[in-house]
Amino acid sequence: MKPNLLIVEDDESMLCTLGDLFQQEGKQVFCAPNGKKAMEEFFKNQPDLVLLDIRLPDMDGLSLLKKMRETVPDLLVIIMTAYPEVPTAIQAMKSGAYDYINKPFELDELRLVIQKALETRQLKDEVKRLRKQGEHTSLSTPILGSSPAIRQLHHLIRMVADAPKTPVLLSGESGTGKELAANAIHYQSARANGALIKVNCSALPENLLEDELFGHERGAFTDAKETKKGLFELADGGTLFLDEIGEMTPSLQPKLLRILEGEPFRRVGGTREIKTDVRIIAATNRDILDMVEKNFFRQDLYFRLKVMEIRLPTLRERKEDIPLLANHFIHLHSQEMGRSEGTMTGEALELLMSYSWPGNVRELRNVIERAVILAQGKPIDREHLPLELCKSAIAERFKETVPVSMDLKLEDLEREYILTILKKLDGNKSLAAKRLGISRSTLIERLKRYH
Repeated sequence: MKPNLLIVEDDESMLCTLGDLFQQEGKQVFCAPNGKKAMEEFFKNQPDLVLLDIRLPDMDGLSLLKKMRETVPDLLVIIMTAYPEVPTAIQAMKSGAYDYINKPFELDELRLVIQKALETRQLKDEVKRLRKQGEHTSLSTPILGSSPAIRQLHHLIRMVADAPKTPVLLSGESGTGKELAANAIHYQSARANGALIKVNCSALPENLLEDELFGHERGAFTDAKETKKGLFELADGGTLFLDEIGEMTPSLQPKLLRILEGEPFRRVGGTREIKTDVRIIAATNRDILDMVEKNFFRQDLYFRLKVMEIRLPTLRERKEDIPLLANHFIHLHSQEMGRSEGTMTGEALELLMSYSWPGNVRELRNVIERAVILAQGKPIDREHLPLELCKSAIAERFKETVPVSMDLKLEDLEREYILTILKKLDGNKSLAAKRLGISRSTLIERLKRYH
């Protein structure tokens, strides 16, 4: 299905050029030279994406943006502007623009911005489709993002999903989404109709983990009053996800290796050999190669697992995905709490973008859940975010001027930075407020607060 693109531009020559270009590239294009015509085309054709000039003959582009988003709150809009002042760009993003591009621009640059926006549109539509269909809960939580790292991750998942017998090793920091990747591999593979069974290797002691994986025969030990099938049998025809594989004890590792090599196994206390058809996906946040070198993990098992190794990127490596993820979690938690879906201020989003996220996507989700609770349906702002985000953002951005090695309060860091900016601008409060991205009255209020 062709994506619908609405181009709003008062320069007739540019409007025709862009319209012809994107039509030739297979998009359904609608053009409007002013705000009135743009709203007519908008209601008539329901575009997937709007390319909007910020200066129009009959209406301000930002006002038009707000009108469109009142009707379609998740509408993707790219602002075109010949006035690349930072406040204009900030105002555009605060008004809900997906991105902006400065005139004059290279066509390849515009193509790239539009491509990323349409990929975001596709991801949002996929999330809606899965929610609407009420499919398996694992499917309704896709790996969101349109960054190069996530596009590469989706590519690798699709490739390994097409090889349903190949073992997979998922590596990456805690909170990067290894379980979501395991879900995606299973449900995109020929094993999708089979079971996806998960076990955390660090959650059970050695004897219980062996019993969980391989099962036991009646009478195998004191409490074994009946025969129990293990997870390998229950996952026959499907996938077994072994989370925190690095925590598996050395005595269990040879048994797992034999199964990976296609050999049968026995239940605890049993004599009958059992053979199953199971794909193993393992995950770890530890350096397995380092564990191999220290003899904590079998080298042959490591090489067998890493036939296909997929590393999950940290959130620090794909910060461009933070706005999409944040909006997704706002929607998710607002629904769970039965509240109207809120928004996020530009200042709050800036803090999210500047934080290092050691806990990755899981930490972001928790931060947003807390913010939704505190905001009480109002736009999420700076005061709804944890103190460490605010302090980290200020310290990181201004580490050359702020003595961050000291145990300072957030107010001390903010005061220090405001004074630094005022000093650089010779005490000009209007210029300082503009540089800080706040109003002059807010700056004066802060100066009074800090004496």
